Amino acid sequence: MKQRLVVMNGQCAMQQEDQGKWRNVKVEKARGVKPGIYNIFTANKADKTKEHAGVILFADKTTVYQQVGKGLYITHERADFAKLPESGEMKSISYSNEGKAIVSEAALGQKQARKI
Repeated sequence: MKQRLVVMNGQCAMQQEDQGKWRNVKVEKARGVKPGIYNIFTANKADKTKEHAGVILFADKTTVYQQVGKGLYITHERADFAKLPESGEMKSISYSNEGKAIVSEAALGQKQARKI
């Protein structure tokens, strides 16, 4: 089952492919997620030995989706979180020895800027 997230006009629509057509499953406020189409069906499971930094896109009943690069998505088990991170926030997620998610603020990468 293919799923994608479509964000536009301040709305976030979770869609599933059904016989070659996309249909909305759930629609909610975008909450800071940038407009675009996120093909979360390409997401990989989170490696619990590594730290994953990126924007939290969406959380459903079982999974939390995080974008960790352009077109790169990671899924985390919702049960691993004591408190779910907010959608649209840049977070860093690592795991404790017990397998529980540790959420912290992601360090901002260096950005290029023009000097005037």
